Amino acid sequence: MGKVIVAASASLDGFIADGDDAVGPLFDWYGNGDIPVTMGDADRTFSVSDASARYIRSLGSIRAAVIGRHLFDITNGWNGVPPVGDHVFVVTHDPPVQWEFPDAPFTFVTDGVASTVAQARVAAGEGDVSVNAGDVGGQALAAGVVDEVHLSLVPVLFGAGKRFFGTFSGAQKMLENPTVIEGDRVLHLTYRVRRTSA
Repeated sequence: MGKVIVAASASLDGFIADGDDAVGPLFDWYGNGDIPVTMGDADRTFSVSDASARYIRSLGSIRAAVIGRHLFDITNGWNGVPPVGDHVFVVTHDPPVQWEFPDAPFTFVTDGVASTVAQARVAAGEGDVSVNAGDVGGQALAAGVVDEVHLSLVPVLFGAGKRFFGTFSGAQKMLENPTVIEGDRVLHLTYRVRRTSA
């Protein structure tokens, strides 16, 4: 099986969005270069720096994504098209009853983050699973099902908002030293999660 990755862009003070879910300049690096890269379906092409292109291409093996119901609602599930991978798994207590894209490759899971990640791993096969940062990412980390953390650090301070690991309250987690790719107005950091306290 592939890896489970928690990933997002974040401000220097650790926020993935402000209190109104606006990302401000956190996604500016997706358009500040001249190297075209595609994520998800072919309609999502970005122009990034050479370094950021190398980082994005390193994520090419993502086959399934795990998100929370809040992100699903504010994006309307990207109108039924997964933003990355082939299938999206939504952690929710309340699956939508009448969504206009019932045949889209979205699965609504009501028995928690660990179960959702397990189902996503089966769907991903040998590919990787991307878990959205925020509360779902923090819960996945606390549950011990995360292999790597990918943080695209943007030089801005938000002061308040949605935290990278949400309301994470699990036991202390140690990460390995990061691999670092310096993009334009972004620093791509990849950390492996230690499985022991050594």
